[in-house]
Amino acid sequence: MKITYQSAKLSQLPEIMVIEQTGFSPAEAATEAAMENRIKLYPDTFIVANAKDKVAGYIVGPAYHRRYLADDLFETSHPNSSTDEYQTVLSLVVHPAFQGLGIGGKLLDELAMVAKVQGRKAVTLTCLKELIPFYERHGYVNEGVSASDHAGETWYNMVRELRP
Repeated sequence: MKITYQSAKLSQLPEIMVIEQTGFSPAEAATEAAMENRIKLYPDTFIVANAKDKVAGYIVGPAYHRRYLADDLFETSHPNSSTDEYQTVLSLVVHPAFQGLGIGGKLLDELAMVAKVQGRKAVTLTCLKELIPFYERHGYVNEGVSASDHAGETWYNMVRELRP
């Protein structure tokens, strides 16, 4: 099966929302309005994996000036700034029908390539404890418990340094 990677389009929003809700609890998941803003405000760092005419998964996050995510990033979207040193990941989700094919890892690599071209130092995200091994397999380092209390969960700071 051929998978292609490209910037998200507003026409894909309904499919993206279905996938978002499969990957996150209702308290964790982005709203449709938030996801629409992300598509509009940072299309260069909202990457969709396409399998023929279906969205197989996506990764999204804005550039940021801090090493670790703050909860306000989940609430308010802003355009990417060329001076921000870090690339964040707010959501990485693969549709259940396409899991186990390496799409999640490829989406991480695609975003890292964009971040590197844009001159970012690292890619940063938070994840739940059970996902730490997945991110470690893809070059991320666990830098401890996050200050985030998003959705009342305990999150871990994961960072992937980008080499020149």
